Amino acid sequence: MGLNDLHAILFNMHILYSLILGIWAALMAARSQSISGNFWGAVATSAILAGVVTLLGIIMTLQGLRVARTVVYFIYMSWLVIIMPGLYTMLRGRDDRSAAVAFSILSFFNAATSASMFQRGLVSPWLPDAG
Repeated sequence: MGLNDLHAILFNMHILYSLILGIWAALMAARSQSISGNFWGAVATSAILAGVVTLLGIIMTLQGLRVARTVVYFIYMSWLVIIMPGLYTMLRGRDDRSAAVAFSILSFFNAATSASMFQRGLVSPWLPDAG
């Protein structure tokens, strides 16, 4: 399995992981439960997963591979790496119902953004640079 395949698998994993986080946060909000430490760990895992995907993209770029719009790819990936910890920071670690709603909305947004990237060819295939 090459880096191209590994990147695609991990990117798809990030989409599914974001959907699961969104559902989990929505259920906590619907039940008026506070956000648990397990969820905070999952949020960290989401950011780390996006970071690993970005790192693979950097490695493939350094190898001379490019995706359709490489700059746009890295802008989106930067968003996916920093936004979940960023929301945590903006909410100052709140764990109430409204924080769960915010994390649910953001998780679904991240999943939709990632799916959109995939559909528009921003994720694969990584091909040798023609220039």
